[in-house]
Amino acid sequence: MIHERNTLKINEKGHLTIGGADCVELAKEFSTPLYVLDEDYIRTMMRVYRTVFEEEYGGNGTVLYASKAFSAKAMYAIAWEEGIGADVVSGGELYTALSAGFPAEKLCLHGNNKLDKEIEEAVKCGVGLIVVDGEEEAERIERAAKKHDVVQNVLLRINPGVEAHTHVFVQTATTDSKFGVAGEKAFGMVEDILQQPHLRLKGFHCHIGSQIFEKESFAVAAEKCLSFVKEVKERFHFTAETLNLGGGFGVWYTEKDRILPAEGYREYLSTLISAVKRGCESLHL
Repeated sequence: MIHERNTLKINEKGHLTIGGADCVELAKEFSTPLYVLDEDYIRTMMRVYRTVFEEEYGGNGTVLYASKAFSAKAMYAIAWEEGIGADVVSGGELYTALSAGFPAEKLCLHGNNKLDKEIEEAVKCGVGLIVVDGEEEAERIERAAKKHDVVQNVLLRINPGVEAHTHVFVQTATTDSKFGVAGEKAFGMVEDILQQPHLRLKGFHCHIGSQIFEKESFAVAAEKCLSFVKEVKERFHFTAETLNLGGGFGVWYTEKDRILPAEGYREYLSTLISAVKRGCESLHL
């Protein structure tokens, strides 16, 4: 059985087409292996996300393209033209984005195994945010920021302990996950970051996993993160400005997966945003 979606079609010759391009003809011209991406479809997806944020937050929110999906100059050019930022997780991705003319302040450096030289390069070029994803990272970022005499904006990645209904290999917020910090350790890191003269804590980040089709896990994660924000405010008199709730929405890979049109992702975003707004109201944030 063949399921089609907007960008994948079978033409009158029985050939697979991607964005209207005949894959048989592409293989003849460029040989294989060959990566083919439909620019119109990519732009449509970016616009869906950006439009929902604009409608819900009036411009007071940011969509980030996850570079790990596909890091190339052309992709960064598309993302910037569509008015979104980008999440980079390595020195190579940072270099590629900057080479494409992507503004450093619209980049977020992520990853739980950053090299010192990657941190320093990010600080030096002026990335907008660095996500602190481990106990010793705050010290390393502080050293780099001090060296370059800047105050670096950071987010702390917390682990909300939410087990998303997805494959165990792509769950990232279970209690034994290597990603982020949880419990009293997280509060200790907040206190430590707030005391660093060259770090400015802007808020918090979490990411519960990938290939998630049910929406409730995202809402639960948002609620737990907001409870953490509330307790941080009470303990340290610090009010977070930014909450980055990651991604992980499911996409169609197999026959068992749900097939969603681009507009279908609005319901995922709406569920998440509703949970955030509800939580902020109930917690007086």
